[in-house]
Amino acid sequence: MIVKRISLRMILYLLLILLSLFYIMPLYVMIITSLKPFAEVSLATMWKLPSTMDFSSYSFAFKKLAPNLLNSFYLVIPATILAALIGSMNGYVLSKWRFKGSEWVFTALLFGMFIPYQSILIPLIEFLRSIGLYNSIPGLVFVHVVYGIPVTTLMFRNFYANIPTDLIESAKIDGGGFLRIYWNIMIPLSISGFVVVGIWQFTNIWNEFLFAVTITTNKQQPVMVALQNLSGSQIVEWNVQMAGALLAALPTLLVYIILGKYFVRGLLAGSVKG
Repeated sequence: MIVKRISLRMILYLLLILLSLFYIMPLYVMIITSLKPFAEVSLATMWKLPSTMDFSSYSFAFKKLAPNLLNSFYLVIPATILAALIGSMNGYVLSKWRFKGSEWVFTALLFGMFIPYQSILIPLIEFLRSIGLYNSIPGLVFVHVVYGIPVTTLMFRNFYANIPTDLIESAKIDGGGFLRIYWNIMIPLSISGFVVVGIWQFTNIWNEFLFAVTITTNKQQPVMVALQNLSGSQIVEWNVQMAGALLAALPTLLVYIILGKYFVRGLLAGSVKG
């Protein structure tokens, strides 16, 4: 019986290893292609290791993408922080300071999660033109904050629903007001919730393409749009493309590496529990 269990476990581990290797095959191709000279890049040799390590594609890609990488940071950091703070405040109100019609307000906010980007693109651009935010990073920040509010509100509302209401009532008896309770009690208790929301927003905004390509042009474009422009018009230098893709993916990868354990804790704490 014990031998049978061990053999089944070994088969399961072997299967998982094979599936993992299959899953990371595209990453393997990206890395080895980015390290090859352009002369060695072809479909016939895409699985082969480079004859020599060539890092020139990384230096070229970084030189081209550096301004746009900065644009992405200028966009992602304030948009993530603002969406998280507004969503936290909304979740706090809708879970602990309910009022008549609060459920209708929450439903209306959630409806914003299901509005396709394409359906509001033209009126959105006209609106941004009218307020002077078209073709600017602040305009993109505004758009992503507005689109981020429904999902961040949902996350924080579910997170705060797990905090005992008696704690809030006790703080009210002690003289705590709306903002004081939020600042001194709710925020310290919701650090893991902020981590989950922050990673979610950071990743979505960093990888978003449609708003970036339609609302901004030239020097204001984030890195994902610049990465698409890196391909050129006639000859695609795939080693440069792969190097650029890896550089563009590095910030989100580092966020998950640094904050991954807190992300898991936040999920387990119920911050995205539905």
